[in-house]
Amino acid sequence: MGPLEKDPPVSDNPDDEWDDAEDGDDELDDELADDEDDSAIDLPADDRADAAYDFLTEVLDQMGMEVTVRRRRPRPDSSPDEIHLEVVGRDAGRVIGKKGQVLAALQYLMNRVINRPGNPRRHVVLDAEGYRHRREASLASMARRLGEQAVKEGKMITFEPMSPRDRRVVHLALAKFPNVVTKSDGEGEDRRVRIIPVRRP
Repeated sequence: MGPLEKDPPVSDNPDDEWDDAEDGDDELDDELADDEDDSAIDLPADDRADAAYDFLTEVLDQMGMEVTVRRRRPRPDSSPDEIHLEVVGRDAGRVIGKKGQVLAALQYLMNRVINRPGNPRRHVVLDAEGYRHRREASLASMARRLGEQAVKEGKMITFEPMSPRDRRVVHLALAKFPNVVTKSDGEGEDRRVRIIPVRRP
């Protein structure tokens, strides 16, 4: 994992690092358990959340997936306007797809469906069996480890390009981390996060 442009950027794919994140984050299971409780709680009426739900259930039905879709409360670190949907059931793994590609595609389509011209923009977050939640916990854990590395070596570390949501996870994970700052550089799909060590007087 190297700093600056002359070295290859750090991979932002934490899919193989879940065990590391879960070993160091005991709160994760508690948060997932809280999500399970949401299915028994009536959430406020929301036409656009209903539209996202109806679209997703129809698509999954056409795909022949044996799953159930649940609406979830936004997490405390999320915008209250976000719409959170969770897929559970026998075919949840197929809904996730390789490295979350199917999940990401479905989320993209739902965001296109509910954000028609003239409507205030809202973001749909789709998860399946806690996959996205675990992945974000793993990405945050990796960011903290790389923050320590940047401070120890005194060198900037650059991630590979990542999605806006993943960049936000890294920024939040290191927001209060001592002796480093984070910065996003690049345009469009090439936008990436840099971890920059700072010397304190």
